[in-house]
Amino acid sequence: MNALLRGWYRRRLRDERFRFLFAPPPPGEAVCIDCEASRLSAKTGELLSIGAIRIRDGRLLTSEALRLTVRPREVVGAESIRIHGLRNVDVAEGLPVEQALEALLMFIGPRPVVGYYIDFDMDLIDRHVHDWLGIRLPNRRIEVSTEYYTWRFGRLAHRPADLRLDTILKALDLPSGGRHDAYHDALTAGLIHLKLAALRG
Repeated sequence: MNALLRGWYRRRLRDERFRFLFAPPPPGEAVCIDCEASRLSAKTGELLSIGAIRIRDGRLLTSEALRLTVRPREVVGAESIRIHGLRNVDVAEGLPVEQALEALLMFIGPRPVVGYYIDFDMDLIDRHVHDWLGIRLPNRRIEVSTEYYTWRFGRLAHRPADLRLDTILKALDLPSGGRHDAYHDALTAGLIHLKLAALRG
């Protein structure tokens, strides 16, 4: 987000408690994040769960992880249940969306956010935050599939590439498979990000 747009959103912020989102990020820190949604579209889906883990000085701080279940405002569709396994009964006792978002924003702060197909997660969060606070999050987004592509082929390369998660994990000699939920998907994105940082030296 450029400086002009950041300033515009800063002026539109409806709750001054969250002005810290526009502060400089702490050096050497980021947050890897993943969300599960009630639909496969960030434009129409509701948040169901959020996983976030802080990165500090090249380490994943799993002891400081955030795991949230969110109570959606609509029935969870069968198509999304097949992907993430979260049924309506699993999220019925979740947090109201604004309470979950408040916890998430306090956790992220102004740090960059890291993820695999991070635009889906952040567009989903942005839609809900915009309804609540009148802004979109100004945090820098770091897409690990782009980092992988750049590491493998170079920044100026223009060639087709297999950017499936299992392919990236195999190429980086990282464990694949395991549980598919917001926390573990955020953890996987963080491992990719840190492995690529180490390979770049």
